[in-house]
Amino acid sequence: MQQFVIRPEEPDDWWEVEALYDLCFAPGREALSSYRLRDDVPPVSGLSLVARDGQGILAGAIRFWPVHVGDHDALLLGPVAVHPTHQGEGLGGFLIHEGIEAGRAKGWERVMLVGDAPYYARFGFARLTGIEMPPPTNPDRVLGLELTPGVWGGVYGSVIRWTR
Repeated sequence: MQQFVIRPEEPDDWWEVEALYDLCFAPGREALSSYRLRDDVPPVSGLSLVARDGQGILAGAIRFWPVHVGDHDALLLGPVAVHPTHQGEGLGGFLIHEGIEAGRAKGWERVMLVGDAPYYARFGFARLTGIEMPPPTNPDRVLGLELTPGVWGGVYGSVIRWTR
């Protein structure tokens, strides 16, 4: 993998990261139900990361958002994107791994996302049952990862916006 500088996202990165997401995702990405959970909620400081190549050009980004699931707190991973010129180099997986480990270090116990189970299974994500994302979300795409063993057990209910 090419050398990248990975660091926490800073406010000055915001619009460049948004442009990367616009490039990598379909138009109307902000209409997805997961975006309703992000409205007026800042990403978790220190967990949202950017990767820049040797010329300082944004090559990838990942964001994590706080949410409530029933009476429990969780990180909502996403979006994660890699510039098309760097796809296939392992950068997306590296950002996911680094973000998850940063979340663990900051004391978060669980991570969830809406995504492709075969892709995210390699990071330890599995389908969550009894967890309801805002509609319209395919329940087969609601995945979770335990940062502390057993923390998804007994957790059920609606995923709602962060209120603290």
